[in-house]
Order: sequence, then structure tokens, then C-alpha cells
Amino acid sequence: MYALVDGNNFYVSCERAFRASLNGQPVVVLSNNDGCAIARSNEAKALGITMGAPWFEIRHFEESHGLVALSANFELYGDMSDRMMSVVAGLGHRQEVYSIDESFVDLSGIRGDLTERARRVRQRILMWTGIPCGIGIGQTKTLAKLANFIAKTAERKPGSYPEHLAQICNLGGMSAQQQAAVMETTDVGEVWGVGPRIGAQLREAGVKTVQDLVQLDPASVRRRWSVVLERTVRELQGVPCIEMEDEPPPKQEIAYTRSFGSPVTALRDLQEAVTEFASRAAVKLRGQAGHTGRVLVFIRTSPFRTQDKQHSASTTVPLRRPTDDSLAITQAALVGLRAIYQAGHRYAKAGVILLELAPAAEGQQELDFGDPQAARGVTARPRLMQALDLVNNRYGRGTLILGSAGLADERRTWSMKQERRTPRYTTRWEDMPVLRA
Repeated sequence: MYALVDGNNFYVSCERAFRASLNGQPVVVLSNNDGCAIARSNEAKALGITMGAPWFEIRHFEESHGLVALSANFELYGDMSDRMMSVVAGLGHRQEVYSIDESFVDLSGIRGDLTERARRVRQRILMWTGIPCGIGIGQTKTLAKLANFIAKTAERKPGSYPEHLAQICNLGGMSAQQQAAVMETTDVGEVWGVGPRIGAQLREAGVKTVQDLVQLDPASVRRRWSVVLERTVRELQGVPCIEMEDEPPPKQEIAYTRSFGSPVTALRDLQEAVTEFASRAAVKLRGQAGHTGRVLVFIRTSPFRTQDKQHSASTTVPLRRPTDDSLAITQAALVGLRAIYQAGHRYAKAGVILLELAPAAEGQQELDFGDPQAARGVTARPRLMQALDLVNNRYGRGTLILGSAGLADERRTWSMKQERRTPRYTTRWEDMPVLRA
């Protein structure tokens, strides 16, 4: 048995945990540069606000319906996620943190009423973190994901499913007839792993509900569609095909890209931005104990500013030897930037992508030809990188930066717009809430 615990409207719930006045109000959290909605409260969804809706298109709801829009506060959300997941871990004996707001838990061998156990953990999460969540339980991870959808839908849309399934849905505790009735009410597109394209093909074939999909022969599904969909059907039939992952697999690419708060024209400002992006990508690379062999850098203007001259370019810079060294990676990115930069353009976005990733343990050696320094190379600075990471982890990101990143202040022309960001209540002493008698 597996459980999937999912925080409801997670970013909005994190904001509401510290601002009770937002409860019951339509709230959206905006993306980088306050561009579009990336999280919505149920009240905002009821207004017809869709995921990814541009802010300028929904801004009128501020006046007409009291919509509250907030800039993304990822530092707060990440810390609240850690707190929530530490409580979720008490539900079972193995946990897989699937995303910032979702976590699978292995319930195999857990005795007693799993529904009641899940209810107690849910109450504990709400009490200790302020985050409401839905919990789905099933014999496989796909069934747990489906049960979670049913639990959240039953709470948000009364009448769509039986009332007792709201917040917590345990498919494993149902009879075969009850399971079939619930699956008959659920669209096939809600199944984990069934995307829009496959969903459309299934509907054309007469497979419209989850129950229709469950009744298909897995071997026939494999022949007509794919082995991936066959695995999904078997999971829906109660046959586990997707194992728990105790650790996330290493990424094949690491990207750090951002849109600018205002157009950037000067090469120096672009160099500051690319230095920042390359440095952060390198930190992620060291976090998974990897090395990169190639660095891609790109810059582009905004296609929406039709009055501006358009320019979009990228280049890939190979490294002499794979490395995780921030200085070497940044140097390569800056070499690429100078090669593609063209004066006279108003750039709106830039990014750095690390390619050809491999485990750091797989070292590359070269003949020194009588020059030990050349064999060691400029990238052999693990102690320096370790010190850099330790200082920034202890005193805050940006405490130590590369000189080409410029001064970390608000005068950076390329800094993101975050005009509506709330305080980082749990990670900054100066932002900690104070209760006054």
C-alpha cells in the first residue's frame, strides 16, 4: 500500500499560514517578474482564473472581486515544504519526496486502520505547519495518485464524489464495486501518466473514464500505444510497476534561466546576470556530486516587444576537463556570452545550462608532458568550492559571490520584479513574525 500526501494550493497555503486575513479570499501567487499565476486558491479558481494566466489579463479582479496577488516567495515555500515533509514521514516507514508539495509514503506492513492513521497525520500537518493537504491511499503509486485527486476534488467540489472521500480517499479500503463506481466517475485524463495527447487518443478509442482504462488488456495497450501506458494500466489494476525512489535520480541537465525585471542592453549587466546564473547552476551540480563537460549560454530579447529589434542566440562552450568548479564554469559561460552578444538590443532573458553531466567520481586525467600544473588544471579546487558552499549555506546565499556578479543590491537592472513578495518568515531573522502583547 502507498499513500500520496499533497499540500492543497501549496504556495497559497504557505502564505495563508502567516496571514490569516487571506483565508476565504481569492489569492494567486505570481511567477518570476510577477508575470503569470502559478498558484491559485479555490476562490481564485472559482473566478475562472486558470494556471499560467498572465497577470495583466486577470488584474481587473483586484477591483471587482478583491483578488490578492503575491510575488513568489520560494525561500519560504522551500522551508515550509521541509517542515511538512518531516511530519509526513511519520505516516509510514519509507518516503519519496516527489515534488515541493507531494510525497509518496510506503505503507506496506502498517497495521490498523490506514484511513484513520492518515487522518491523524493530516491533522498533525495542519496543526504544526498550517498547511491543509489531501491524502490518497492505494495499492500502487498510480492508484495513490488517483485517490489523492479524488480526495481533493471531493473537498473542492461537493457532490462530485461521496462526501466521506473528501480530504482522504483510501481506494484500498473499498470493495471492488465501490472502486469501480468511483473510477466510472473520473475522466481518463486525470490518471497519472496520461497526458493530453494520449488522453485524446484514448477517448477516440472509446476509453473515456478510468474504469474503461482499467478494463483494457495490458498486452493490447502495449501493442497499440506504448509500454509506458501498459505499466499505467497494470498499476491501475493493482500490480505495482513503479518502485519507491529513496533518492531522486541525478539530473541529465542543469539549467538556471531567468527573465529580467527590465530590459538589459549593456554587456556588463549581462555578465553579472550570467555569472549569477552559472554560479547557482554549479551549486546544484555539486549538490548531486556531478561534473559538467559543456556549458551552454543563451540570451534573447522579448518577442512580445514588437517595437524592439529581435535577437536570440546561444552557444555551447566545451570544457577542457569535466568540472564542478564555479570559476571554470562561469568563465566558460562568459566566453560564450561575449561571442553571442550584440550591442543595441534590449535583452529580456538569459540562461546557463550545464550539459554532459557525469558523476564526479568518474575523473578525467591527462598527460602532463612535464608540466604538473597543467595536468592538475585550474579546476582542481574542491576545498575552495566546499568553503564557498559552507559559507553561503551558513550565512545565506550570496554571502560570497564571484567578482563578475557585481554587488548584490537592488540596483541590478536585471534583478527580477518581486514587488508583492511577503517576508521570508521562517528563514530570515529580520523577517520573523513578532507577537506583541
